[in-house]
Amino acid sequence: MKHNPTLIATQVALALSTFSYSALAAEESTDAIKPQASEQSKASKAEQVVVTGSRIVRVAKEGPTSVTVLTAKEIEQQGYKSVFDALNNLPQNTGFVQGDDFGNTFTPAANSISLRGLGPNHTLVLLNGHRMADYPIAYQGSVNFVNLADIPAGLIERVEVLNGGASAIYGSDAIAGVVNIILKKHIEGINISARTGRLQHGGGEDTRLSLSGGATFDQLSLVYALDLNRRAMLWSKDRDFMADDTLGGARPRAILSRTDLGRNVYEDLSGICGRFSNNFYGSVSTVHDPKGGSFCGSGKGSSSYWTLQTKKEGLSGFVGLNYSLDANHLLFAEFQAGRNTTENNTRGPSWTAAAASGKSYFLNQNTGNFEQWTKRFAPEEIGGASHWNRRWEDTSANLALGARGNLGETSWTYEAVYSASGYDSRHRAPLFYNGIDEYFLGPQLGKTASGVSIYAPDPNRFYTPVTPEAFSQLFGHARSHNKSWNQTFSLSATGELLELSGGPLKLATVAEWGRQGYITAADPRLAQGVFYNNSRATYVSGARTRYALGAELNAPLTKQITATLAGRYDHYAFAGNDVGKFTYNGGLEYRPSNSLLVRSNYATSFRAPDMNYIFANQTNGYYASTTDYYRCYLAGQPLSNCQFANQSPGANYVQTQNKDLKPENGKSWGLGLVWAPNNQFDLSLDYWKVRIKDEVTNLDADHLLQTEAHCRSGKLEASSAQCLDAFNRIVRNPADAPLRPNAIANIFINPINAADEETSGFDLNTGYRWRTQDWGRFGGQIRYSRVLTHRYRQFAHDEPVDLHHSMNNSDWPDRVTATFDWSREAWRSSLTFNRYGRIPNGDGSAYLSPTWLTNASVGHQINKRASVSLTINNLFDTVKYDGRGGWPFYPVGNYTPYGRQIWLSASYQFGG
Repeated sequence: MKHNPTLIATQVALALSTFSYSALAAEESTDAIKPQASEQSKASKAEQVVVTGSRIVRVAKEGPTSVTVLTAKEIEQQGYKSVFDALNNLPQNTGFVQGDDFGNTFTPAANSISLRGLGPNHTLVLLNGHRMADYPIAYQGSVNFVNLADIPAGLIERVEVLNGGASAIYGSDAIAGVVNIILKKHIEGINISARTGRLQHGGGEDTRLSLSGGATFDQLSLVYALDLNRRAMLWSKDRDFMADDTLGGARPRAILSRTDLGRNVYEDLSGICGRFSNNFYGSVSTVHDPKGGSFCGSGKGSSSYWTLQTKKEGLSGFVGLNYSLDANHLLFAEFQAGRNTTENNTRGPSWTAAAASGKSYFLNQNTGNFEQWTKRFAPEEIGGASHWNRRWEDTSANLALGARGNLGETSWTYEAVYSASGYDSRHRAPLFYNGIDEYFLGPQLGKTASGVSIYAPDPNRFYTPVTPEAFSQLFGHARSHNKSWNQTFSLSATGELLELSGGPLKLATVAEWGRQGYITAADPRLAQGVFYNNSRATYVSGARTRYALGAELNAPLTKQITATLAGRYDHYAFAGNDVGKFTYNGGLEYRPSNSLLVRSNYATSFRAPDMNYIFANQTNGYYASTTDYYRCYLAGQPLSNCQFANQSPGANYVQTQNKDLKPENGKSWGLGLVWAPNNQFDLSLDYWKVRIKDEVTNLDADHLLQTEAHCRSGKLEASSAQCLDAFNRIVRNPADAPLRPNAIANIFINPINAADEETSGFDLNTGYRWRTQDWGRFGGQIRYSRVLTHRYRQFAHDEPVDLHHSMNNSDWPDRVTATFDWSREAWRSSLTFNRYGRIPNGDGSAYLSPTWLTNASVGHQINKRASVSLTINNLFDTVKYDGRGGWPFYPVGNYTPYGRQIWLSASYQFGG
């Protein structure tokens, strides 16, 4: 196939966002050009940065939709380790997402956020106002998203978050909000800073080195920055409360077992387990089963391999150039690139005999029994747990070239930009070679009439620990190569049309053309039968083209009333489909006094279907947990104590594509007020509501399993189309299978346009600042977000599912961030309190209590050039325990089990 030329040139790609420079957008933009009163000021103000402020001096700085701003200084002082860490702790980020601590996911090398709990694909993420390429691997194997894990904090100037739908300004994806990450653009001299941290309870050492500088040469100005990061891996065995599975009362996990399926009992291995006693850090012992027999077990089977924090090494740089042609016109170029290497580990190597046959058991010709043999390999057998690490090598780049300036002596300004972005991700995963069955069982002697493999194994091979040298011959590494890219041409203009009673009527227009695509290429050896129980190799590629035309008006109708109106048409072409969508939004600001603002907004939004849903041939995975309603029915057990309810890990699934998906349609409403009586105090309260129709998502497996149970139990007509569809999608083991009869073998799903999803809530923000003569300056800010409703319907005839109160939903119902700071002469300090609302416990039987986590920092400016600081994350060493869901005994993904972390930082400036 033909490759995108930008991708070939850069090995990545990064695209320009649909960033409209209207009167409102100019206030929110990083490069707003405003009409100038004099020739001397034109060139300098063409580079003016107008911050969309949340600390309000006058209400005029606010708009119809609230905006949250995080500066680089705030990110550092509030104890956040990265841009993602800061965004992840925003109160409006209420949605649960799987991150790099979650374990065996599709994207442990990437991080994302979920504003308003609508998922990582409903928040538009920009870099310097430009779109970035999606991470090449889909989140949960389904949705496309932008990776926030690779944005280094050392390059950041600030982050702006628009808290509302904005497709009429930015185009697709801006349904839940917009995140604009702004890199440094003005630096004096050369700045060097270093930051190092470690966890009080050991492991996870983290270091960052940053270099930034700037210079001016007549008409040319330069800014540059370099960021180096290194973070050590943290293993679950390094935390006492999860170092052993049995600490929660569970019996040791089987690390060596042999089961006679005819009698459904373990063979007695009591005389064998002593051979493995030194494995898993000396924890292996004989475990007797109440039904008879025994197996070799260990409480450290999981903790020996699971990484709580990935290992990461990264290098990122940024260069920005501005060249003034004259007082009215400026050429600019921006280039940011980064490379990150990430490693993690999840479950370690394990083997089940004849798993590749789909049976996971075999006929032992020596005994005449159907048997299942399983083995978990210990770190001592493979040469250390890290030998089973997965590894990602990610390279990303973002390029923007353009010109901006003033159109003569008029009030009009323009900007023309070409931007390109891309991502290259190479993944290496350890897998067993296809000969592992023969290694332990000897040659296959055929199959039974029902397809069960026949072996005559020598048990001593199975009962003998493997050496690292022997193990190295049993496995290899499968390698995948994934790419994504995005490029855009954009032309925008902003100016005044006429004078109204409240001020000038401003108009902004934008025209864009862009193309994006992706490639996922699995190791071809998977399809060649080289690796055990892994036979599918996929090569998927897809691309789509888009263009857009938009306009926005800012109309100060009177001194007290300002109206904004925006409209935009976007057109996408992909997979033989042409999709066009017009979106609009409107806002009204009423200022009854200089200190009070009442605001409202209404917006329509849309999102083009994720390319992964359109082009991916097939994705295999498994659910975190599954409830098998049919087996509960067969067992006569109510859901409250059914042994097949909320089983973790859950059932396997197979996801296929759907090229006929329609775009999502969103609507959002907002109503709020801002009160700022003076420069010391401000208060804002905003109600918000977002609704998505035709939401692109996968068929709900839980809904399918309930339907199937109703069909098989007679509550629904088995011959109906609904039941036949459920029977076709849920594949089960035969009722007479020797192993796990009637259990789910696979669930087949595909993406659909669901009926709708709706959520609402409110945000409360307040700040107070005061200065004393003798005690310095004090400040405080509280941000609070609360979800009031969250409902989802898969089909129009369904009753809405109340996600807000569902015990299967781990989204935060409310969040608070409170920051208090103090400074006096050369000293400064800060305390940041993050409160997380209640979430269901591990087995969904009750709620975990809300939790406070606290960060603290203190800094000293030694002189004009040098400064040092001390930061403590999780000041009170709080770890959220939860034993109801079993190991690892904490709410994975909602909290981290790291404990207290201490950081030391130092910086020095040369010149400037």
